[in-house]
Amino acid sequence: MDFVLVSLASLLAGFIDSIVGGGGLVLVPALFATYPTTHPATLFGVNKSASIWGTAMATWQYQRRVSLRWGTLLPAAAAGFIGAGSGAWAVTVVSPNFLRQLLPLILLGVLAYTLAKKELGQVHQPRFQGRAEVLAASTVGLGIGFYDGFFGPGTGSFFVFLLVRWLGYDFLNASASAKLLNTATNLAALILFSLKGHVWWHFALPLAVANVLGSVLGTRMALKHGAGFVRWVFIAVVSALILKTGYDAFLR
Repeated sequence: MDFVLVSLASLLAGFIDSIVGGGGLVLVPALFATYPTTHPATLFGVNKSASIWGTAMATWQYQRRVSLRWGTLLPAAAAGFIGAGSGAWAVTVVSPNFLRQLLPLILLGVLAYTLAKKELGQVHQPRFQGRAEVLAASTVGLGIGFYDGFFGPGTGSFFVFLLVRWLGYDFLNASASAKLLNTATNLAALILFSLKGHVWWHFALPLAVANVLGSVLGTRMALKHGAGFVRWVFIAVVSALILKTGYDAFLR
């Protein structure tokens, strides 16, 4: 029964991740609640080993229907991979605890800005071209990639928000692009966890299948309903992240 519940959590996580990110909000607590005596690094490794397949599947599905800017996104994904690896190394020498109380406030600012700017992300109008766009996207990849390796909560949502706000993408294109960047940062973390022996591979495979199924369903809904739907899911997920991170930082 425990395995069934965690598999359902992985499916829901894949669904949420494929639209705006934030699937870890579902799967990670489910893993910790179900296996409370397991080393946290192992549970994080299991989470990454499942979610990377969901984000990869979402990327593949999106690129069939959305014109991804590969010349921009591939260097950004490489930067994200490097950033995540660097962040994972940094967390071994610097504690991320100072971010715990700061994160809910940052997310609150993101939510307030998105609600105030009702036109934000409704129209796809990239602000940069050529090298300028590659530089901007790679900066996002490197910075948020480092954050993902160092701390992590809300990574997918931060990718979406910055691609919308800074690069001028609409929410659908930003979500599609964020999946590729998030796949790269997940890969960096998964390699690190694997080298340290913190992945239950026999357990990860069925969770990955459930995550991919959720990803397929979520991507289809996002493609069917467009940028407006993705925007409202983004608002819902960021709101949930504020409640979760706020509780962890101030009440727990």
